[in-house]
Amino acid sequence: MAAPALLRQCRGMVSLLYSTSRYNSSSTGSTANPVKVGVLQYLSNRFYDVETFVDVSKALKKWNLHRKNKLCIEACERYGFEVGAAVFVLNLKGRIRAWGQNNWYQNSITKWKNDLDFQNYEEIRLEAIDVSGSIISYNGLDNLVNLKALKYLDLSRCPNIDDWSLCRLTAFGDTLEELSLAGCPRITERGLACLHHLQNLKHLDVSDLPSVQHKELVRILLEEMLPQCDIVGMGYGEMEPRVEDAVNRDEMEEHQEATSNLKTREIHT
Repeated sequence: MAAPALLRQCRGMVSLLYSTSRYNSSSTGSTANPVKVGVLQYLSNRFYDVETFVDVSKALKKWNLHRKNKLCIEACERYGFEVGAAVFVLNLKGRIRAWGQNNWYQNSITKWKNDLDFQNYEEIRLEAIDVSGSIISYNGLDNLVNLKALKYLDLSRCPNIDDWSLCRLTAFGDTLEELSLAGCPRITERGLACLHHLQNLKHLDVSDLPSVQHKELVRILLEEMLPQCDIVGMGYGEMEPRVEDAVNRDEMEEHQEATSNLKTREIHT
């Protein structure tokens, strides 16, 4: 919204300069600089095209985001939700690991199909998914919520994951053990409060969340909600000093001051 408004203001300024230039040349009887007038006229006309280009670019970006986060209906209907989720993740350049596999897979779905031999595709269960840094959004999670055995999920550095997206993770309350939300700029403490449904969670990475306020209090809240979970990020190093630490510091300062005064008296005597 800011870019089109700025373009409109610039367009108005250019039009005003162009009109002023023409008015000054006609009122004073002098000949205006043809280069300057030509440039101003060109910019005044082209700002309409620039604003249209910005609007079209935003519309295309929104359409592409929606397209890449659509439910893979065909794959789900033909092979089931597990394979449908694999198709979605691999199309986002992510990584997957199924039960019984030791290594991550991130190539094309066709090669994965050949490697696993989809004769028994109904028995495939995805254990781990990594879509870090991708454009996955709230709608894209439709492709994952039906997974029955997901234990590891990496959503770090995903710019479209927000508080509403975290509400959808309740579908993994019985299975999910490791979750990374590090570096997601749209997540706030409201979304993190939804994680209390993940009672089997053993590892949670919530580092580098710029939209979370009062990180020390959120850390305490997460520890109370998930007592069995190892929480990374929002460490106690970011918290205010405890009362005990403040008292100890004051006592140490008093001791050092008393020692210094004693040494001063000894020197004078």
